Amino acid sequence: MKIKITAAILLSMFFAVSCTDLDEQLYDRVEDGNFGNTTKEVDALVGGAYSSLRGFADGISNNYPTCEYVFFLNEVVSDEATIPTRGTNWYDGGQYQDAQKHTWKADNRMILSAWRYNYTGIAKINAIIYQVNKSSLSDKAKEPIFAELKALRAYYYYNLLDLFGNVPIVTNFEDTDLPSNSTRKQVYDFVEKELTDAIPHLNPNVVYSKLTRNVAYSILARLYLNSEAFIGVARWQDCLDACQKVTGYSLTPDFFANFITENQTSPEIIFAIPYDSKAGTVGNYMNSMSAHYNQKLAISAIPNNYPWSANGMCAQPGVYSAFADTDKRKKCMLEGDQINLATGSVIIMDNGEPLTYTENLTSLEDAKENEGVRLAKYEMKAGEQWERDHDFVLIRYSEILMMQAECYVRLGSPDLARPFVQQVTARAGEEMPTTIDLAFIDQELLKEFTFEGRRRTDNIRFGTFFLPWWSKGATEKYRAIFPIPSTVLTTNKNLKQNPGYPN
Repeated sequence: MKIKITAAILLSMFFAVSCTDLDEQLYDRVEDGNFGNTTKEVDALVGGAYSSLRGFADGISNNYPTCEYVFFLNEVVSDEATIPTRGTNWYDGGQYQDAQKHTWKADNRMILSAWRYNYTGIAKINAIIYQVNKSSLSDKAKEPIFAELKALRAYYYYNLLDLFGNVPIVTNFEDTDLPSNSTRKQVYDFVEKELTDAIPHLNPNVVYSKLTRNVAYSILARLYLNSEAFIGVARWQDCLDACQKVTGYSLTPDFFANFITENQTSPEIIFAIPYDSKAGTVGNYMNSMSAHYNQKLAISAIPNNYPWSANGMCAQPGVYSAFADTDKRKKCMLEGDQINLATGSVIIMDNGEPLTYTENLTSLEDAKENEGVRLAKYEMKAGEQWERDHDFVLIRYSEILMMQAECYVRLGSPDLARPFVQQVTARAGEEMPTTIDLAFIDQELLKEFTFEGRRRTDNIRFGTFFLPWWSKGATEKYRAIFPIPSTVLTTNKNLKQNPGYPN
């Protein structure tokens, strides 16, 4: 038997138009109490919660976290990356230009995708919590399961807090009422409480790709690091305290070992989304979103031994040159001549010109095919298919080190920041400055976490988000959060648009 739950609340949040396959995407059918009563069944249920991290795509929006919408949203509105229009390609209604110029509107599809990605994950977790609650497991047996699920749900709500601020908090799968906004402070408090309540019941050990105590403390540290930006209350010491409770990790000597195909062996990765194309995972094609269409010729001398690339996202001018030539991390970007491995000569583009990536971009509205240095952080190798097998990294131990360094600087003790920063810079082959200040921390964050989807948040925390940069003027303060998507507001009249944006 299955219990049908009214999907009004789910429809109001995720769908702008009708969809005939609600059960698959909305997870609005759950098994009754006859399922979820054994360890194997419970593991299968909880595994479903983790699979939601890989996102989905449908006729409404593309919601894979590594796609040109969800992942790139935080990148292309930052000072790090851009998606320029190249001839007739990558215009798509001007949504990428609007992102770069900070003139986005509530109908931008990138914003809708970020909303749906996070709320669909929340909806699935709520359904699983409901199912576990209906099972015959004892309350004691349910407790660690609920803690893990609620901590994972808090991760999604942290994302929404960061992106949208004043969002609905929905935790009851059986609640069919259309939700209204919670304030950003209420969402902040909810995330904090969910994590702190869960932590005592979470696994204290290092367990790859699971929401453990270490992962919860890492998310909590992020919350406290950005507390002043989120709610106007600085909590630097609380961030330090949370970071110091993350144990069992170390920097891998080779920076790029975090991004190879078999990166699950890295001692640095705290949380990641696992991918295995042979097991049927989909959506992990970020490497093909940046490089030129003919980049495959520089990866393999064998024809059709590497997938097509879309020639999209690239670094903004000034990012590549921010790295010293001795900085090992500079190789996270492709620059200069791209060599055809079959001929040994520079690849020739269809227009007859050499494929030579340049840091300069002629313009946002009409960039040349070869302009802009390209993403090359994750391994690219011959024989790969469109769906890659590297795990997508969400949290690394170097972030824990850099959060502590930043907090010590902000608390007026830069000397205490030195040993944390030194671990990161030593691995990169970069010399430490005489003085560690916020300007240095900001630049080090740019170089350490290039193309890892976090730069917008750093820009806002450091205040640079609101300053002019390449192809962007000054940004209004209200754009520190995105508008609630217009289709969501149309479907749910109980929601109010974020301040500054038209209703």
